[in-house]
Amino acid sequence: MHNPFRRFTGRALCGCAAGMLVVTATPSRAESANGPTSATTYADLADLADSARIVLRAQVRKIAPVEPARARGVRQGRTRYYIEARTQALLRGDTPLGQSLRYLVDLPPGPRGKAPALKKKDVFVFATSASGAAGDLQLSAPDAQVAWNPDSEARLRAVLAALIAPGAPGRITGVREAIHVPGNLAGEGETQFFLDTADATAASITVQHRPGGATAWGVSFSEVAAQLGEPPQRDTLAWYRLACFLPNALPRGVNLSESATSRAQAEADYRVVLGELGPCGRSRGA
Repeated sequence: MHNPFRRFTGRALCGCAAGMLVVTATPSRAESANGPTSATTYADLADLADSARIVLRAQVRKIAPVEPARARGVRQGRTRYYIEARTQALLRGDTPLGQSLRYLVDLPPGPRGKAPALKKKDVFVFATSASGAAGDLQLSAPDAQVAWNPDSEARLRAVLAALIAPGAPGRITGVREAIHVPGNLAGEGETQFFLDTADATAASITVQHRPGGATAWGVSFSEVAAQLGEPPQRDTLAWYRLACFLPNALPRGVNLSESATSRAQAEADYRVVLGELGPCGRSRGA
């Protein structure tokens, strides 16, 4: 089979084999994270790690641009590059990988349109599949490569550990119901938000009001009641599931509170939760 990935000059890339896997764009609210590692946020790493079956550290050995006519679907300001790399460490996955790797990735070009200066540098690569014998990787997103340094490795390992931990928070897909029940005293009441998850596991947020006391809330990713007053800390998996996937407002029809006053309180409590979670903080774009 003819190898479609060649330099602009038309000369074949050294070492390119037939049947190279083509990057497919997966839905994401994110863009490239190949600038300074400090710009790669917890949400960026969680987005990439959560969608990848294979996560590895590799050293770039060769990088060359793909001819524009053969690089379909590349976003403006990006160039598709063919990369040959050497496996340094497998962080996630059970697919046997050889030392030599090859993949395509969309990156911002370097100064004067040249390829980014990645040769002999280490990167993290996130893939959905691999051809072990040939070393061809299918990336989980067109830009699923992140610069390596000791800090980014520590943060990524923490994300990977959280994803496979027993009772790990499931993926939030929406808000199913919101109910506020007033208490017997003025200023007393409780609001519960029941969440939909991708794996149909339980998830809920509880907001509690006490007369003369501060509003307290917490989240539960099981049938056990939420621990009130202990909302998830920023840059944890529980925080990520909520901050990055809860809708910006309660969807129409989910607020089942009985009175107009109770419905208004549920709306207000939802805004409190979103405000305390803060923005998702992705740097890979929309």
